[in-house]
Amino acid sequence: MAEIQGPSVKLPDPVEMSRSMSRIAEQSQRLVMEFLSRQAAEGFKGPQDPLNIGNAFLEMTAKMMADPAKLVQAQMTLWHDYMTLWQRTTQRLLGHNPEPLVSPAKDDRRFKDPAWDENTVFDYIKQSYLLTARWMQATVQSVDGLDDKTSRKVDFYTRQFADAMAPSNFVMTNPEVLRTTVETGGENLVKGLENLLKDLERGKGQLKISMTDYEAFEVGRNLAVTPGKVVYQNELMQLIQYTPTTPDVYKRPLMIIPPWINKYYILDLREKNSFIKWAVAQGFTVFTVSWVNPDETLANKAFEDYLLQGPMEALDIIGKITGEPDVNAIGYCLGGTLLSCTLAYMAVKGDDRIKSGTYFTTMTDFSEAGELSVFIDEEQISMLEEKMNERGYLDASQMAVTFNMLRANDLIWSFVVNNYLLGKDPFPFDLLYWNSDSTRMPAAMHSWYLRKMYQQNLLVKPGAIQLAGVPIDLGKIKVPAFFLSTREDHIAPWKSTYAGTQMMSGPVKFVLAASGHIAGVINPPAANKYSHWVNPKLPKHPDAWLQSAVQQPGSWWNHWAEWMDGFGNGKVPARTPGTADFPPIDEAPGAYVKARAM
Repeated sequence: MAEIQGPSVKLPDPVEMSRSMSRIAEQSQRLVMEFLSRQAAEGFKGPQDPLNIGNAFLEMTAKMMADPAKLVQAQMTLWHDYMTLWQRTTQRLLGHNPEPLVSPAKDDRRFKDPAWDENTVFDYIKQSYLLTARWMQATVQSVDGLDDKTSRKVDFYTRQFADAMAPSNFVMTNPEVLRTTVETGGENLVKGLENLLKDLERGKGQLKISMTDYEAFEVGRNLAVTPGKVVYQNELMQLIQYTPTTPDVYKRPLMIIPPWINKYYILDLREKNSFIKWAVAQGFTVFTVSWVNPDETLANKAFEDYLLQGPMEALDIIGKITGEPDVNAIGYCLGGTLLSCTLAYMAVKGDDRIKSGTYFTTMTDFSEAGELSVFIDEEQISMLEEKMNERGYLDASQMAVTFNMLRANDLIWSFVVNNYLLGKDPFPFDLLYWNSDSTRMPAAMHSWYLRKMYQQNLLVKPGAIQLAGVPIDLGKIKVPAFFLSTREDHIAPWKSTYAGTQMMSGPVKFVLAASGHIAGVINPPAANKYSHWVNPKLPKHPDAWLQSAVQQPGSWWNHWAEWMDGFGNGKVPARTPGTADFPPIDEAPGAYVKARAM
C-alpha cells in the first residue's frame, strides 16, 4: 500500500528566528513608547462613542425586548438550523454527501480555499459562521419601531461585527493559514508580525493597512502619464491640457471636473485603462482640473470657492487658450455635483458656455445616500467639525477609513489575512495605490457639504442653497445631460443618482453600467468586461427604467463617444497645449496631485 505523504514541515532557522524576534521586540518597544508619549501630550479625554453606535444599539435592544416572542422565535430558528447542520455534518462523517445547509455568496472570496468545502471540519466551521451571521442580520433587521437612520446604523455595524468575526480572519480556523504555518515552520506569522509593525509605524501608531506595494508606483512615472502640460494654476487647482494624438480634434474642448475627495488620476491610471488617454485618442481637446491637497491655510475655503476657482475660472482659461467660446464638461462623483451647481449658477447668470454635461456616478438628491448615510448624523458631524476646527481640514485617513468600511471584506479583512496571517506582501495594484492616496478636505467646505447636502438635502429644493449670492435651482438647467451610474455603487447608489434625470429641464440620457463606483466607470472597451443598460425613456422611478432597459455587452465608453459626437461642433487642426499668454507651467500631471497626505 502506498504511503500517504503529509505536508513537509520546515523547521525555522534558530539564528534567523532569534534575529527576527529581536528586531520585532525593538520595533515594538519604540512604537509603544511613541504611542504613550502622544497620549500624554494629547491628554486622556475618557471613553467616547464618536460614531454614536451605543445609542443606536441601546434603542434597538429596548425595541427587541418589547417583543420577546419574536426574539424567542429567532433563537429557536437558529437552534433548529444548528441541529440540522450537525445532522448533515454527521452524515458527511459517515460517508454520505448531503447538500450544504447554507453557502457563501458567489462573490465571497473568504472561503475560496478548497478545504472549506472538502474538509468536513472546516465545512462545519464555515456553515456555522454563515448561519450565525445570517441570524444576527435577520434579527436586527426584524426589529420594529426603529427610525430609518437607527435601523441602517444597527444593520451596518452588525454586519461589520459579523465580518470581523469570520473564521477566515483567525489563524486556527483558516485552513490556508494553518497549512502555510505548517509548511513554513511559522515564518508566515513572524513575517506577518513584521508587516503589522511596519503598518503601525507608517500610521504613527494607528494601523494603516498596506493594500499594495507602494514602491511599485509613482504618479508621473507609471501612473498619470498621459502627455500634457499644466497651463494654469490657482490656490485650489491646476489646469492640465493634454497633448493631442490625432491630426484633427473636435472644435469644442472637453473640461473634466474630478472630485476633490479623491485625486483626478483615477481617470488616468495607466495607458491600458486611462479614460483621459482614450478621450484624447477620440479627438477631444481634453482639459482636466487637478485639485490641490489642502492644508490648514485653506481651512476657510467654501464650496462656492471650489465653484468659482474651479470650473468657472477654468472656463475662462480654456476659452483664452483655444479661442473657443464654449466647452463640453464631465463631472465625476462630487465633481458632478459641482458641475450641476455650476450649470444652475450659470443659468441665472445667463452664461451658456457649457454645451453638454456628463455626470459620472453623481448625487444631486441625497435623500437615499446609501450606506454613507450611516456616518451622517448630528453627533458624528459635530465630532468631525470639532476635529476639523482644530486642524483646519478633515484628515485624509478618516475619509479613507469611511470608504474602506463600506467594503470591509475586500478592503480591510482580505489584507489582514494576506499581510498579517499569511505573511505575504500585498500585490502591486494601481487602483489600490490610488485608493490609498487620500486627500484632505477644507474644514469650511466639508462641514457645509455634509450639512447642506447629505444631512438637509437642500440641493433638491429650488433656491434653498445659495452659491456666491446666486440661488441654485437645478430645474433651470437646460443643457443636454448624460448620466452614467453603476449598478453596484456603494457610494452613489444608482437609484439615487437616477433622481437627477428628473430634476433638469434639458434633454437627458441615462446609462447604467455594471460593477461599482470605480470599476463600472473605468472600464475601457479593449478590456471587454462587464456590460451596460440603455433606455431612451426616462420614467419617474428607476426600477421602471431598468425593467424596460436593454442590456448591451462591454464598456459604455463608445456609447458616450457617439453621444458626444453631436456636441463636438466640427473638427479643427490639433492644438498644442498652452499659448504665448499661457505658457506651460509644468509637465502633466503637475505638482498638486503629487502632494501626499500619508
